[in-house]
Amino acid sequence: MSSNQNNSDTNQQPWVLTIVVLLMRLVVGGVFVFSGFVKAIDPWGTCYKVTEYLLTLGWESMVGLALVGAFALPAIELILGVAIVVGAYRRSAPIGVLLMMAVMLPITLWLATTNAVPDCGCFGDAWVLTNWATFGKNVLLTMGALFLLAFGRKVPGVFGPAVQWMVVAATFVATMAIALPGYFTQPMIDYRPYKLGTRLVSVQPSVSDNDYIFIYEKDGQRREFSIDSVPDEDDGWTFVARREAKRDVMPLQDGTRAIAVTDHGTDAADELLEPDSVLLLLFPDLPQVSIATTFVINELVDKAREQHAAVFALTSATDAQMAEWTDISMADYPMLVADDSDIKMMARGNPAVVFLHGDTVVWKRTLGSISAQSLHDPDVDISRMGDDLQPGLQLKRIALGYALALLLILVLNRTHLLFRPLFTRKARKPGPSSDSSDSSPTNDNE
Repeated sequence: MSSNQNNSDTNQQPWVLTIVVLLMRLVVGGVFVFSGFVKAIDPWGTCYKVTEYLLTLGWESMVGLALVGAFALPAIELILGVAIVVGAYRRSAPIGVLLMMAVMLPITLWLATTNAVPDCGCFGDAWVLTNWATFGKNVLLTMGALFLLAFGRKVPGVFGPAVQWMVVAATFVATMAIALPGYFTQPMIDYRPYKLGTRLVSVQPSVSDNDYIFIYEKDGQRREFSIDSVPDEDDGWTFVARREAKRDVMPLQDGTRAIAVTDHGTDAADELLEPDSVLLLLFPDLPQVSIATTFVINELVDKAREQHAAVFALTSATDAQMAEWTDISMADYPMLVADDSDIKMMARGNPAVVFLHGDTVVWKRTLGSISAQSLHDPDVDISRMGDDLQPGLQLKRIALGYALALLLILVLNRTHLLFRPLFTRKARKPGPSSDSSDSSPTNDNE
């Protein structure tokens, strides 16, 4: 009886292993696909997070590479994730995951123990995890990758080795198709609190005596520190200024967001939200705004005023920087001060433009995505300058194109299997030795 039981277990073992491998592919690969997707959707947000990591680690000299990382990181994650899900590169893909985890595990453990960066940003703004949850997630991904490295090649993949590079190429093209509009216009999915249709309300933030952000400068780079992490000036840091840290920035209710802006230290949110129509110019990093944009900005301001819309600029710059900008650009619009993180969340771009109808966000886009034709055409209503943006439809087209590309690759790669029995039957010669002539397995490992 024990012999029969052993035979039964032996026969069932491959099925159990196959199911576990397939589930592990879906879990590990799915996490990487989701992580890469939300980063690709919002390359500005990814760039901000990479910059935050570099500054926290003291690698100020590498900040210039943050934008490259904002495009490269999601591409790598999506390629690895898709490869694992479909069983492509069954040895190389798990090794790629393990190499990433070799870097991310120490970093996330350091973040979990020090909280140097409160939000790891591994899932962008779509899903914010605690640092300890992020570390635990990476431990599980490492274990899953080790399992796939050991057993993944025992289960065939969807695509054969000859076309796996096509899957990688299609995934890279799809990633860029998602990321480039997110950088040059706006993310196709807005995971941030200032979505279209959000109502802005004036709420005074609650600030305690110790809630200050201290701004220091070193080697031409400025960083903000909390009271608990102020750097030592002996290390080359120079104190520049301090500002109050806003705490009450959570939505008051569904579809409503508190906004805090000041004009020379005086609350100006009511002034901003009072007009029927408002054009907001956002300068998250005013010193980095090219003077070449001033011509377009001034034309946009003139068009807004011709159509009876009020114009305000929001920035986190210092008084000296705002004065210099006003002098160079001949700006005649009010410049209000807002929290740097709020400006970046409201719209991506430097500069970016947001249009409010009353207190409601109607459209937003980068300044560079506004066409000259819409500026010069008097029949174009400024309240409708966002109508040409259809991110949902654009994303559906990209997803459909990517799915069709994978289907075409699959058809090209696997159609011959349907006709193999026919050709094998014709080629087989009669005789006692013909039963084993085609029994050799195909190589589908890599």
